[in-house]
Amino acid sequence: MSREKSSRREFVGNALSVAALAEQTLAQTSSAGASGIPTRVLGRTGQRVSIIGIPGWHIGAIQDHNEAIRIMHAAIDEGVNFFDNAWDYHDGHSEEIMGKALVQDGKRKKVFLMTKNCERDYKGSKKNLEDSLSRLKTDYLDLWQFHEMVYDNDPDWVFDKGGMKAALEARKAGKVRYIGFTGHKDPRIHLKMLNKPHQWDTAQMPINVLDASYRSFQNEVVPVCLEKNVGVIGMKGLAGGYPQGRLISHAGLTAEECYRYCLSLPITVQVMGINSMAHLKADIALARNFQPLTSEARRQLLARVKDEAGDGRHELFKSTKNFDGPHHRRQHGFDPQTAD
Repeated sequence: MSREKSSRREFVGNALSVAALAEQTLAQTSSAGASGIPTRVLGRTGQRVSIIGIPGWHIGAIQDHNEAIRIMHAAIDEGVNFFDNAWDYHDGHSEEIMGKALVQDGKRKKVFLMTKNCERDYKGSKKNLEDSLSRLKTDYLDLWQFHEMVYDNDPDWVFDKGGMKAALEARKAGKVRYIGFTGHKDPRIHLKMLNKPHQWDTAQMPINVLDASYRSFQNEVVPVCLEKNVGVIGMKGLAGGYPQGRLISHAGLTAEECYRYCLSLPITVQVMGINSMAHLKADIALARNFQPLTSEARRQLLARVKDEAGDGRHELFKSTKNFDGPHHRRQHGFDPQTAD
């Protein structure tokens, strides 16, 4: 057999394998009746989490703290159990308000709690963890992710500067159950992390209909995650904030179309842009009534945005520093206030 034929057979075989893994991920979706919200298995963790998640950044932006707590309690009561956060969101306020919500009436035991480590070094990572545990009023995290792998040398820093050592120690001490990473800039950086000498439990990335045509995480990173049994967490489903994300205000799509597309991909959970009770109710209804798009429906949706998707004009978090967190800009010596 020629090398060309052998390579083609291997390529086709890998493609079929990834397709089978993708179908398996979607097939794991539970019915809404069991928990109120459909769930999927989060990669190698084996944990079942709701297909929609509560966003720490948006929760922290709600001015009425009592309303923010009511939203989180309502989400838990309705079956949403995946809670997202990060050490730097609103200078720690997001973790603090989430901690106040989860400490009440045993709510903490009902959620899969994730927050993110913004440091790369050993000492800074340990401090981030203790800060987060204190703010969230818990003695352990279900998932701790290295936040914003958005610069090419971030993956190297996590390992060379001791951040990974701190995470492994935290897991051994029972302060962290699972370890993952996030990023919004370039699939290459995610692939670099996935190729590091560690079995990641999760990876968080932009998942939306535009992403298919520009620096595509769903095309380049998700298949590798499936092969490595890494749970995929989606974000930026509207390519911006809810409800006026760029997919709505510029591409003419509805939030339901956008999120249904995301959830039809082989991801475990999509973190939604919820910052009001109305948004929560809309997203719960979407999750409960979710039916995967057919391949033809996905094709038609991609065709509607193709002309504007390919140059990245609506996904500026991939092509500029404007959406990089101030903390991470400072880490790399960039002015946290200056836009590209």
